[in-house]
Amino acid sequence: MNTFSRKTGTVLSALVIALSAAVVGPAAPVRAGAEHRQSWQAAWTAAPQRASAGFAPNWSEEGFSGQSVRQVVRPTADGSSVRIRLSNEYGVSPVRVTGATIAHAGQGASVRPESVRRLTFGRAASADIPARGTLASDPVRLDVRALQPVTVTLYFAGTTGPATFHAQAYATSYRAKGDRLADPGAAAFTQATHSWYYLSGVDVTGGARKGDAVVAFGDSITDGFGSTDDADGRYPDELAERLAATGRPRPVLNAGIGGNLVLNDSAWYGDRSSARFRRDVLDQPGVGTVVVLEGVNDIGFSESDTPTFKPAPVVSADELIAGYRRLIRDAHAKGIKVVGATLLPFKNSDHWGERAASVSDAVNRWIRTSGEYDAVVDFDRGLAAPGDPDLLNPAYDSGDHLHPNDLGYTVMARLVADRL
Repeated sequence: MNTFSRKTGTVLSALVIALSAAVVGPAAPVRAGAEHRQSWQAAWTAAPQRASAGFAPNWSEEGFSGQSVRQVVRPTADGSSVRIRLSNEYGVSPVRVTGATIAHAGQGASVRPESVRRLTFGRAASADIPARGTLASDPVRLDVRALQPVTVTLYFAGTTGPATFHAQAYATSYRAKGDRLADPGAAAFTQATHSWYYLSGVDVTGGARKGDAVVAFGDSITDGFGSTDDADGRYPDELAERLAATGRPRPVLNAGIGGNLVLNDSAWYGDRSSARFRRDVLDQPGVGTVVVLEGVNDIGFSESDTPTFKPAPVVSADELIAGYRRLIRDAHAKGIKVVGATLLPFKNSDHWGERAASVSDAVNRWIRTSGEYDAVVDFDRGLAAPGDPDLLNPAYDSGDHLHPNDLGYTVMARLVADRL
C-alpha cells in the first residue's frame, strides 16, 4: 500500500469509529490494545446481596426470562469512556447476558436516543456472568458527567434463576418483555421495583480525578433508608453534591446495605463487614478514603422484635471495636484512609434498650478518643436532639427514631465534607 492509501485508510477508519459511536449499532469500543493503559475510576457502585424477599417487592427470587431490565444510576465522576460491572456472586450457575446498552437517562424509563451505546464483553455482544463471579464490559466511548444519570439496560433471552441484586436502591428500575436494548422510549417498561439487579459498578476513564474516591461503608443509614425515592437524597449523594458545590469534587461511592452488621452474616442483610470490605471498598478502582458507619444493628437487633435476624447475638463494645480495628488495618494496608463515624442517637427506636445505650456510648467514646482512625465525624452529637443527646433530632427523624430524613442526610453530608 502506498503512503497516500495508508493515510486515506487511516482517515476512513477514524470516520467509521466516530460515526459508530453516535449510533445504536455496534458501539465503538476502546481498542483492546489501549485498555491496559487506562486508569479506571469507580463512578458508581451498589453492594451485591443474595436474592431474598427483602424489604419490599422485588424480582430477585424469580429472576428474568425473555425480559429486559433498565436501571438508572447516577455516577459521581466524569469520564470519556465507560464500562459496567456485573455480579453473579450469589448465583449457583452462570447467567447469560444476551445484550447490554448504556445511555444518558431521560425521564423515567426513557433514554436519550442519540446516546445509546451497545456494550460488548470480550468484543462479543453476549456473555456469561460466572457462577459466584463477576463480569466487566469492554470500554465504550460515552461522555459521562458527574451527577448526571445514566441508564443501563440488560437483556436476558434465557432464564436467569434467582438474581444477585441490591435490595434497597431508593431508585426505580424497570422491566419489559423482549429485547428492548435499543428502545429509547418508556412505554414497553410497564413493571417497576426499587432494587438493582446484577449491576454492581459503573467505572469511567478519561476524567480529571483519579485515586481519591470516597466510599461510604455502612448499613441502612448509608444505604439511604428514609430518603425520598428517585431524589438521590442519601447522605453519600448529598456528599458528592456538596463537595462539587464547594469546588472540591470527588467521586463518592455508596457501599451501604440495609441491616448490615459488623460481626455477623445475614441472608437478608448481607455478608458481615469484614467479609465484604475487600469487595465493596478495597477492590473498587480509585478509592482513597472510606467512611465507616456501622454497628447499630449489632447492638440493637437483640433489643428488637424484628423477626429477620433471630436469635440475635448480644454484642459487647469490645467485640465491635475489634471489628472496627480489622477494617482500619485492612484499609491502611492498601493505603486507604479511614474516617470513623460515631453511631447516631437512636433512643425510642426498636433498637433501643439499656444495654444497647451503654454499648453505643462506649463505642462512640472509643471512636472519638482512640486516635486509631485518620479522622472522626461525630454524627452522634451533630444529629442529637436539643436537650437529649440520646434522641435523634425530630427535625432530622424519618419517623422511626433511627433513620434520618432527607434533611438529616443533608446534615450528615455536611459533617463528612467538613472532615474531608
